[in-house]
Amino acid sequence: MPTARRSRVFTISMPPEMAASAKFLAKQENRTMSELMREAFREYHGQRISAIFDEIGRFAETRNPHGYTEEDIPRLVKEVRAEMRAEREAKLALAAQ
Repeated sequence: MPTARRSRVFTISMPPEMAASAKFLAKQENRTMSELMREAFREYHGQRISAIFDEIGRFAETRNPHGYTEEDIPRLVKEVRAEMRAEREAKLALAAQ
């Protein structure tokens, strides 16, 4: 009974110069074209993931310009709630006049 293939087969196309370069590189590194393409994909994927995390990091740096820490959160929540309560009371006082 034949076992099921664990890998997927893809057919790719590339310009002749790129194909020749890939074949040359595979031969130089004593690899199959499949090994070369898998390694190329792993490298590409790793760089994409790294770029995404770098972008997230840059965005995150802009979201905390004051350098707040997790320990600051309860105090900040109390301060904001007190400000909101004061604004609400001021509006009610104006409306009552």
